[in-house]
Amino acid sequence: MGGNPLLGVVFHWMGGFASASFYVPYRGIRRWNWEIFWLTGGLFSWLFAPWLFAWLQTSDLTGVLAQVPRPIVGWCVFFGMLWGFGGLTYGLTMRYLGLSLGMAVVLGLCTVFGTLIPPIFQGDFGEKLLVGTSGHMILLGLLVTLAGIAVVAMAGARKDSALSEAQKTAAVAEFDFRKGILVAIFSGIMSACFAFGLAAGEPIKALSAAAGTGPLWTGLPTLCLVMAGGLVTNAIWCAILIWRNGSAAQWLGGSAARLDADARRGEGHAPLLRNYLLAALGGTAWYFQFFFYTMGESQMGRFGFSSWTLHMASIIIFGTLWGFAFREWKDAAPRVRAMVWSGVGLLVIATIIIGYGNMLAA
Repeated sequence: MGGNPLLGVVFHWMGGFASASFYVPYRGIRRWNWEIFWLTGGLFSWLFAPWLFAWLQTSDLTGVLAQVPRPIVGWCVFFGMLWGFGGLTYGLTMRYLGLSLGMAVVLGLCTVFGTLIPPIFQGDFGEKLLVGTSGHMILLGLLVTLAGIAVVAMAGARKDSALSEAQKTAAVAEFDFRKGILVAIFSGIMSACFAFGLAAGEPIKALSAAAGTGPLWTGLPTLCLVMAGGLVTNAIWCAILIWRNGSAAQWLGGSAARLDADARRGEGHAPLLRNYLLAALGGTAWYFQFFFYTMGESQMGRFGFSSWTLHMASIIIFGTLWGFAFREWKDAAPRVRAMVWSGVGLLVIATIIIGYGNMLAA
């Protein structure tokens, strides 16, 4: 199996940047409840962008999907629905813990489950990771990734324990460590189901390639199915919240019930065009993490499952950088800031190790 693992690492970094950045536009939305901007952006994440880019890059997309056996379609959508719970609560984690700490906890669990479960389920875990130099290098890269995640998470915990309640609220408006950790654990486990959905859709790649699709794009039809499952879960939950909160009028500029700084200033209407553009930007960025993920995975050869580790590490690297950009670490002690940078350094080293391990097997 060919490919260029170093190019694959670059693609995964690009996907990690997209994932770490998706929530940034959402921060600029005003006078919309969470369920309104989450569902609006989600339509771009799970529906418009996947089908648009798959249609542009796949040879005979409808013909390829028509050939996919129904059980494979079912498993892709099913794991997508489970992943939807992870994505749904991922946004809540950002609200309660902030970008840096929230991503570290969620993605640490997601890394372990998403990387190791597919080869264990397929019965070739020992063959791929326990035999040969390349497998050992990839296993080492996974361990270094987990070490880096642990260091970033410990730095986040020390930073938060040293802050006053006022400082925590200034950095993350709805900070709640206990609630955030519980949500993050659930989100991390469920988010790993996306990797299971991609593994279930492996046969679709062959059908896409047989139709004439280039190697970089064969994974795009699978994204359509997995993300359709995610759309179902998120749409149902957002619909429940919209009904409960009576927030549907916000799509047309109606008064918001959201208790934020704008509401306290007495502003009654949302800047609609701005909100829609920011939601579209954030939602499309969310999709692009997996767009680049499939490109990176296509370059990793027989150790394609290691892409999940690269993806998670890249997200935490860029998520931590965004945390510094938004001054979430400005009140942290110098020793704590040094700790988080050492964790980021470990994650960068881990991506290099995994890329090298894949290169040995190429």
